[in-house]
Amino acid sequence: MTKREEYESKTEQLLQPILEELQFELVDVEYVKEAGTWYLRAYIDKEGGITVNDCETVSRRADELLDAMDYIPESYIFEVSSPGLGRQLKKDKHFARNIGEEVEGKLYQAVDKKKDFVGLLKAFDKETLTITQEDGTELVLQRSNVAMVRLTIDF
Repeated sequence: MTKREEYESKTEQLLQPILEELQFELVDVEYVKEAGTWYLRAYIDKEGGITVNDCETVSRRADELLDAMDYIPESYIFEVSSPGLGRQLKKDKHFARNIGEEVEGKLYQAVDKKKDFVGLLKAFDKETLTITQEDGTELVLQRSNVAMVRLTIDF
């Protein structure tokens, strides 16, 4: 397990009791370096959507525990937010919840000379994603070749 994965896992464990009490869902945790600064981000959601006050409540409670446990030696900024409209799908639970929804994504290596895809998420398993394209054809993609997949945003 990498340092990043360890920090993300410990943070998930730390947040889970808080979120269960508030009846919120933990969508994802990421530990990333951007422009020379480390960020520990928690993405939360609930039925009807997350508010700024919800994020603030979770942030305040988690801050105390993060300070007490002190398992990240580097300086970092802790953020709690909604996953947003165009949320990325990363975990099996994300894919399961969004079967039948329109998704878009990018591939590491082209399939049929294309690195981008759009369609309805039909199915998934540990190795593959099945996308029904606009013309009705099914595209079966190796998950190891999927760089990113997210819900499309319709306006």
